[in-house]
Order: sequence, then C-alpha cells, then structure tokens
Amino acid sequence: MKLQLRVTQTDGSVFDVKTNLFVIVAWERKFKRKSSEMGTAIGHEDLLFLAYEAAKGSNVPVPPVFDDFIKRVEDIDVIQEAVGPTDPASTEDN
Repeated sequence: MKLQLRVTQTDGSVFDVKTNLFVIVAWERKFKRKSSEMGTAIGHEDLLFLAYEAAKGSNVPVPPVFDDFIKRVEDIDVIQEAVGPTDPASTEDN
C-alpha cells in the first residue's frame, strides 16, 4: 500500500510525501504489524512515522529524533492512496 501524505507543520509550512516499499517495511518492523492491517487500523502515530520516514527518503529536512518531528506537526492527512492491482478501481472492461 502506497500513500501520499500531506504534513502541516506548526510553523504553517506544508509538504507532501509518498511512501515506498522501504518506508512500509520500516513501519512493519517498528510496530510489529503487517501492512495488510493498515486498511483496518491505522493511527496518527502510524501516519506520522510513515511521513517521517518518507520525508527522510525524499530529502525533506526533519529532526533526527522522531518525537521532535511529531512536536512540529500540526496536522497530517492521507491525500491519496495508490490503487493496487486487486482493487476494483484498477480494472477496466475492454
């Protein structure tokens, strides 16, 4: 599952990041959960971790400590979820 996340920081700046496989695996390792569980139960800490790791991989400046990143975030939104090959929206009738 790939997500595009919009992060609004306390200073009013906004940035968007996209998760990738590396970020998803890092999330699985940290929280000891499978990515298939994201569709049923995902919290703010999960989203913030995904945004934090995606930002680091996209050269968006973030503090070296995750909790310091959280302190700087005012809001986080999922603005797009990538459509996978098993999703009904990804199939077309010919």
